[in-house]
Amino acid sequence: MTDKISPFQEYDFRVSEEQSGQRLDLFLSAMILDLSRSHLKRLINEKQVVVNGTPAKPSHEIRAGDSISVKMVEETDEALRPTAMHLDILYEDQDLIIVNKPPGLVVHPGAGHPEGTLVHGLLSHCTLAIQGAPLRPGIVHRLDKDTSGALVAAKSERAYLNLIGQFKEREVKKEYLAMVYGHPDTGEGEISSLLGRHPTDRKKIAVLSGRGRPALSLWRVVKDWGETSLLSVRIETGRTHQIRVHLSHIGHPVIGDEPYGGGGRRAKNVKCGPVRDALLGANRQMLHAARLEFSHPVTGAPVLAIAPPPEDFKDLAEKLEALSRCRQSR
Repeated sequence: MTDKISPFQEYDFRVSEEQSGQRLDLFLSAMILDLSRSHLKRLINEKQVVVNGTPAKPSHEIRAGDSISVKMVEETDEALRPTAMHLDILYEDQDLIIVNKPPGLVVHPGAGHPEGTLVHGLLSHCTLAIQGAPLRPGIVHRLDKDTSGALVAAKSERAYLNLIGQFKEREVKKEYLAMVYGHPDTGEGEISSLLGRHPTDRKKIAVLSGRGRPALSLWRVVKDWGETSLLSVRIETGRTHQIRVHLSHIGHPVIGDEPYGGGGRRAKNVKCGPVRDALLGANRQMLHAARLEFSHPVTGAPVLAIAPPPEDFKDLAEKLEALSRCRQSR
């Protein structure tokens, strides 16, 4: 049995009398502790596992004396060619890496983004866990392209499995900063709803009734600038576009968020000219993952990553703060 996997290496096992009669996938999941059963099934289906020299199915019943080989074949897809890029590293050890993702950077390859993603940059810097979707090695969560901030990726298989579990069980604490239109009537609140695909625009997410996945966002006001505000938002769930949809739903869309009502049309309705001009300069949603907290997947020690906002976020906040003081002094 092994609990350390070296990517792209071959592993050989001989079935004992006690192990005879087991399913192939169950046998391997007991022998290779750092690979999930679903990942092992994928390896088997991709014919990277052979029994007595012949590819077998996950349900294959093994017999005493069988020779089983597992080949961790290196990914040769051009989409995963390592690409050197600057990485703002907040924390790194042998099991994980946390980076402060800049706005405009896609996390992993996908439709329309075959190269130049964060995954490409990480692969140029370090080895990532081989588990996950084929084009998402080590990725345990994601941020939207134009959302900046703290993002953790797994470098080892044991870290990948543990972090996936922590996210699933909602043990990871995530806090965002969001610049929004308007100012809430109260200093804090929560938004609980069902979220799902928009009924007419499939690229968007919407608050739904009667169907969808439950989502919970907790917000508090950090700065009240009059026509705009800075909020801190903690999410108890990690649904696609959750914060953007929730804040739009309560009438306070994220500044610069065109799909969810925070774009140029909303900016043009702002009464104060200098504020309006500042808001029209926002070319992405002003949402930043400022804080990420979880238990280290191997040692169990607390890990806290605090990501400073990018320059465009800080510049707009400073402008709105200065304009707010200017109006108050009149």
